[in-house]
Amino acid sequence: MNGTEGPYAIEMVGIRKVFPGIIANDGIDLRVRNNEIHAILGENGAGKSTLMSVLFGLYAPDAGIIRIHGKEASIHDPNDASSCGIGMVHQHFKLVRPYTVAENIILGLEPRNGFGEVDYRGAERRVAELSERYGLSVDPKAKVESISVGMQQRAEILKILYRNADILIFDEPTAVLTPQEIDELMTILKRLRSEGKTIVLITHKLREIKEVAERCTVLRRGRLIGTVEVADTDASALAEMMVGREVDFQITKEKSQPGDILLSVRGISVRGSRGNIAVRNLSFDLRAGEILGFAGVDGNGQSELVAALTGLRPIETGSIELCGKDITRSSIKERADTGMGHVPEDRHRHGLVLDFRLDENLALRTYDRKPFLRNLFFLDFAAIASHARQLIEDYDIRASQGPATKARSMSGGNQQKAIIAREIDLSPKLLVIAQPTRGLDVGAIENIHRRIIAERDKGRAILLISFELDEVMALCDRIAAISKGEIVGIVEAGEADEKMIGQMMAGHHSLSKKETP
Repeated sequence: MNGTEGPYAIEMVGIRKVFPGIIANDGIDLRVRNNEIHAILGENGAGKSTLMSVLFGLYAPDAGIIRIHGKEASIHDPNDASSCGIGMVHQHFKLVRPYTVAENIILGLEPRNGFGEVDYRGAERRVAELSERYGLSVDPKAKVESISVGMQQRAEILKILYRNADILIFDEPTAVLTPQEIDELMTILKRLRSEGKTIVLITHKLREIKEVAERCTVLRRGRLIGTVEVADTDASALAEMMVGREVDFQITKEKSQPGDILLSVRGISVRGSRGNIAVRNLSFDLRAGEILGFAGVDGNGQSELVAALTGLRPIETGSIELCGKDITRSSIKERADTGMGHVPEDRHRHGLVLDFRLDENLALRTYDRKPFLRNLFFLDFAAIASHARQLIEDYDIRASQGPATKARSMSGGNQQKAIIAREIDLSPKLLVIAQPTRGLDVGAIENIHRRIIAERDKGRAILLISFELDEVMALCDRIAAISKGEIVGIVEAGEADEKMIGQMMAGHHSLSKKETP
């Protein structure tokens, strides 16, 4: 059966869901055809994940009805959803890290042998069969903690396929993937569709929608804007539907005017989490008023470099100077006081205290200073809340209860905007930014890019790590290609193209004019 025949796989009619202070879904209608890839597009906080959480039984709707394959369904919890053939791959994976892939997949549905024992060998065979059938290439015996993020996502897909789901929901599936893993996932989605699955893809990435989706439903601030045929709609029109205005995809900037050297890194080596040397004898300088971007395939030392610069990981050899001061052994706070801001790659581990309020998170770096410190013993919570309200407005942070919103309850994109707002508000001399637009919609990306350029133009030095090569090439003044923990070369952004940078990322020295690291 193709996507235009028979009853809809999913019908959600008049879905309304209200949380304290916010209407997350305001009478939304969604109809997904059988055996199609249907995208749900919207800004951060538009209500996409809430709508799918209602379908999957994580939230009870305040109004509306749900039909699955033409029959009205009462979905009160994920078990009900599973009984209806619905599976969901969440943005933040639900895996037990010390368990194997197979153990995670069968959790709650363990097969038993004739003696009543869990049949692990049979489970591994079944997982291997599913993996081969759908082209997922996952080792069922591998420990989850030892495999890549992309492989963990494949394990999540296998988990719902093991439960015989024929409607698959993917919530922002590419938010934590490298470009190579994203390409592989797009191939997997097409393969799943060819096997008869119906797929709902929650995303804000227009390229992915154009590549795999047949139709797209657009939400904005909890309301339905419309459903369109993707083939008949260009990216600009989708972006305007999403944010309610025309979006400029081009990054415009003046030529940089580099000043004094603010960051000097000399011969540093850094060990990775497994004890290996992940960064090897790496040296570079970064000047005021310029953006230096590091381009490389994930796992080539970028994360360890950022951790070493920001004090999250010690270095084995070498030195780091910031504003003429040796900070090689300085604490994280000492580095911040010297003039370093940091937007971390992992916003949950290193960016936010998830159980704190938004205003508390926005003051994490400065709570010990005036105007937030009333005296030696007491904080001025009114000043902290007032400061948060200003950043919420300036950065369009969607928070249902304003400054009092718990960070954990915010969407991933709005959590990211909060971290960027806090770090830029510090007016640091050096900004170390890792994956700045991960999880952001096109409108927010446009805003963040403008702010990064504005900080450069104020004379800040900015070190940028991004797996989005087009982002690195558009934002940066110089680009350092990193491979196996070493800088292959540093080139002026205006002299580079994607092919050249790609070759350097693969470890080949550029034949073009380049600087020495």
